[in-house]
Amino acid sequence: MNDMTTITRTTTPKDWESDQEVRWCPGCGDYAILKAMQRTMPDIGASPENTVFVSGIGCSSRFPYYMETYGFHTIHGRACAVATGVKLANPALDVWIITGDGDALSIGGNHTMHLLRRNLNCQLILFNNEIYGLTKGQYSPTSREGTQSPSTPFGSVDHPAKPCAFALGSGARFVARGIDVHKNLPSVLKAAYHHKGAAFVEIFQNCIVYNDEVFEEFTAKTNAAEHQLWLEDGKPMLFAGGSKGIAIDHKTLTPVVVEVVEGDWQGAGVIVHDVTNRTVAHMLVELPFGDFPMALGVLYDDPKPTFEEAVVNQNEAVSRGKIADLQKLVAKGQTWTVENAHHAQG
Repeated sequence: MNDMTTITRTTTPKDWESDQEVRWCPGCGDYAILKAMQRTMPDIGASPENTVFVSGIGCSSRFPYYMETYGFHTIHGRACAVATGVKLANPALDVWIITGDGDALSIGGNHTMHLLRRNLNCQLILFNNEIYGLTKGQYSPTSREGTQSPSTPFGSVDHPAKPCAFALGSGARFVARGIDVHKNLPSVLKAAYHHKGAAFVEIFQNCIVYNDEVFEEFTAKTNAAEHQLWLEDGKPMLFAGGSKGIAIDHKTLTPVVVEVVEGDWQGAGVIVHDVTNRTVAHMLVELPFGDFPMALGVLYDDPKPTFEEAVVNQNEAVSRGKIADLQKLVAKGQTWTVENAHHAQG
């Protein structure tokens, strides 16, 4: 989100649909994310004329073609670098980065880290399907140990990266998770937009061709209640219809699942979610799934001054009362004068 956004007109989801044919595999989770985004934009009061989508390479990176906004389909892993240039050139723009687990965490890991630590005011949406889909199913940085693919026929022996843990470790001030087909995804996108600074959102996205149902343990309707923990600031961490919650074992200072009897979550010691608590956010992204539910929604939200604000303010301060002189700038510091001289040839 930016402070200078001008709402020029009221829009509908249809206003955010481009005239391009949407081309993903039938049943791909990307369709649901696209629709969620197109439904979200009118609700946040955004303007197509003031919005830019930037992507790298991968299935998710077709996204800018399908949004009726400005957009850049860039090169592998470099979406964050291009988005930084866009935002510095015009801080008034709403900048959304669309990327995948391979694009953002492999070749693009360095750029993702620096965008987050700098705190550029933008939304970084990472589609995580735990596979390289566009290049036909090779394992990615988030693929689980044992994943069999064309590049790991005997099973991956890599320890998978955790996108939200990576984001927190890089200094991100907003970290959230969503699911491609879940009704709560628009609310997660809205929260990301209203955060001032770099907002990192991991979306669990099903690749129906190369990694189908990899998230089924917690995304399937039959498993959702027992295995999804939807977080809400100021509300207790309850799941399984309120019959279970997350508490802290005060002897070991580790999280535990507790039973909640007759709604008495306080008596059970269930934690109340505080989005500004970075320590708890780290705990939530590291909860081992199976023993614990998958933590979803806004895990962390604690704004601080943004990168482009600092750059603009610095430039204004340095240039105040001065006239630009390129020649003086070039000649500043150590310089050498090279004179023409004739040297005799021996």
